[in-house]
Amino acid sequence: MGEEGLLSGKKVLVVDDDLDVLETIEELLSMCRVTKASTFDEAKELLENRDYDIAVLDIMGVRGYELLRICNRRGTIGVMLTANAMTPENVKKSFEEGAASFLPKEEMSRICLFLEDILEAREKGKSLWWRWYDRLADYFDSKFGPDWQEKHRIVIR
Repeated sequence: MGEEGLLSGKKVLVVDDDLDVLETIEELLSMCRVTKASTFDEAKELLENRDYDIAVLDIMGVRGYELLRICNRRGTIGVMLTANAMTPENVKKSFEEGAASFLPKEEMSRICLFLEDILEAREKGKSLWWRWYDRLADYFDSKFGPDWQEKHRIVIR
């Protein structure tokens, strides 16, 4: 099934204080019904009053972890997307706080693939992080070093 199959018509909230990122993701997710928010308050209001299948949350600038807690309460899949918070600690925190994935903005062009993996994992009853490391192992190993998961006691299953 192509990316558009699983993502087609999904309601996605994208939250980032960078308007270019919002525009880019909206274009990449053209098969979805995308709502954009550029502030924490705007995103909080939307998450609390509307239903979304997925929320793509920046960490810095919009208090992404607070928004993730709202997603978890509301049953919305939360995906962290970041450039400035690219650390092993934030990978671990995202996983432990219930995010479905942790994506570098540098890999944003592949967002359809990553979101499709999450939806497929949910359908199959697998961990939402099912293919995350397979897809991004080289990226994270080059950023943090080959043994970064052991060093930071990160176990993602």
